[in-house]
Amino acid sequence: MVAASRFFGWSVAWSAFAIAVFAWGIGFYGPSVFLQSLHESRGWAISKISMAITAHFLVSAIIIAYLPEIHRRLGIATTTFIGAVAMATGLIFWSGAREPWQLFAATLPSGAGWAMTSGAALNAIVAKWFDRDRPMAIALAFNGASVGGVLFVPIWVYLIRSIGFPSAALLVGGCMVATVAYLCVRFLAKSPGQMGLAPDGDASHRAAPSQRPRRTRTEIIRTSRFITISAAFSLGLFAQIGLLAHLVARLTPDLGISYAGFLVSLATICAIIGRTLAGKWIGEHDRRFAAAINFAVQIGGVLWLIFSTGWVGLTLGCVLFGLGFGNLTSLPPLIVQKEFEREDVGTAVALIIAINQGVFAFAPAIIGAMRDTTANYQLPFALIAVVQFLALAIILLNRRSAPAPATST
Repeated sequence: MVAASRFFGWSVAWSAFAIAVFAWGIGFYGPSVFLQSLHESRGWAISKISMAITAHFLVSAIIIAYLPEIHRRLGIATTTFIGAVAMATGLIFWSGAREPWQLFAATLPSGAGWAMTSGAALNAIVAKWFDRDRPMAIALAFNGASVGGVLFVPIWVYLIRSIGFPSAALLVGGCMVATVAYLCVRFLAKSPGQMGLAPDGDASHRAAPSQRPRRTRTEIIRTSRFITISAAFSLGLFAQIGLLAHLVARLTPDLGISYAGFLVSLATICAIIGRTLAGKWIGEHDRRFAAAINFAVQIGGVLWLIFSTGWVGLTLGCVLFGLGFGNLTSLPPLIVQKEFEREDVGTAVALIIAINQGVFAFAPAIIGAMRDTTANYQLPFALIAVVQFLALAIILLNRRSAPAPATST
């Protein structure tokens, strides 16, 4: 008699983890290193490179809004593989840019690749396999994003210094495409129904057909639940991306590029700790209140980054900022799971992530312009702290009135 094997859904979640390592290492953490590298090697203004980073996220936001339809048409596995190829292509274009305008051409494939392999994509990969255990599965998948920061920031610094940006881009991009291709064929191409499985590894059952049609995008966007979730996390991620894109540049004058890269990695290690603890604790607890606590912790970290110049204070700032860092991407799908009907969860999550990204896409450019105007990061980071405080207040607005429909899939 063959012993019962581990639920296949956890292998899918680990696949999402691995995809997130590359997606965030290239499309999310990479730009902060690319900014400093291109600024030093090409002599281009930080504000100009920041505008290209903004374009990268804007392109992605447009595609994310339609990702549920793309998944339904092409399938999750095919879409994810196309995203990996696009990400690698964009990365090579970024590294080979010889004029600033070429960076904006590179944002088309890099932004598309980021859209197909980042937050909304990870949620779609995990959601069909988990219901009750989704907080832990989402935490596992999104922890790959933090691991991407831990690994890739120092890797990028080392590779760019040792073999140059173009060779580093070709090496990393090739590794991503090969890895994602294997995971798509081995794990993502399968579905619970094909394997006779049910979510969370429960006994297989045939789900009753839904009696309720999906809401339109307009109907979802008009709900107060959607507005408060999207507004809060748009502001929170605006602050977070604005700080992250400039964190290496902020830390380097005081600590040097190597220690600056180490602190970014330390922040992402803290993000893994914070996200894992939240995934274990959150269960049936108030997920909006958890988000408010998360914003408060990050505000404390930003204040240390504003007022400190020594390694102790800057390290503490990165630790506090990092503890809340990961939850800003994993909490929105979990709040949506509790507050929206199952038919609307996929669309609501994609819309929230798309709108959030459309807002925070401007953060690198705005923070970069403020830095070039003031010649330091105190005022730009003060703006970041204020924006996070507003996010904290907004996420608490709908706590009492938010309904709790049946758990979504």
